[in-house]
Amino acid sequence: MMADMWSRGSVPGWAVSADEAGRLVLDQAFDADSLHELRNAVLAAAVDAGMPDDQAAQVMLAVHELAANAVLHGGGAGWARMRLVGAQLHCRVSDIGEHVPDGQAHGTGAAASWQVQPGHGLWLVQNIADNFSVASSLGGSAVNAVFAVREFRGGVSDQ
Repeated sequence: MMADMWSRGSVPGWAVSADEAGRLVLDQAFDADSLHELRNAVLAAAVDAGMPDDQAAQVMLAVHELAANAVLHGGGAGWARMRLVGAQLHCRVSDIGEHVPDGQAHGTGAAASWQVQPGHGLWLVQNIADNFSVASSLGGSAVNAVFAVREFRGGVSDQ
C-alpha cells in the first residue's frame, strides 16, 4: 500500500507541529486500497467532533470525493487531516502532485474502477462546505474545506 510508505512529516509541507497535532481529530494517509478505511475514519471523527449524524455523513462524502480525486489525479495517494477549531471542522486533503492519467490509478480498490464524471466531485464539495479553497503547485495540491458544526455539542478540542 503506497500510503504505508509515508510517515508523518516525510512529505514536504505535511509536517505537523506539536501545537497543531493537539487539535487534530484525523491524520491519515490513503491510497486507492484504503479509501473505505478513510471514509469510516472521517465519519467517526466528524461525529466525535460534535457533528450530528447527517452532517457527519456529508463531511464523509466530501472528504471521500477529495481523496478519490487525489488518488485518480494526484499521484495515486494522499493525506487527509481534520481539525476542530471552535465550532468549525477544517478538512484538508493533499496529494503529491504526480499526475496519474485517467483510469490508471494505483491500487486495486473500488475508486480505480468507478466511472468518473469530471468536475462533479469538486462541485459537490463546494456546495456542501461552508468554505472551500484549492491550492496547486508542482509539489502537489491541497484542498481545504471548512464545515460549521450545526448543533455543536462540544468536541475533542474542548476537553
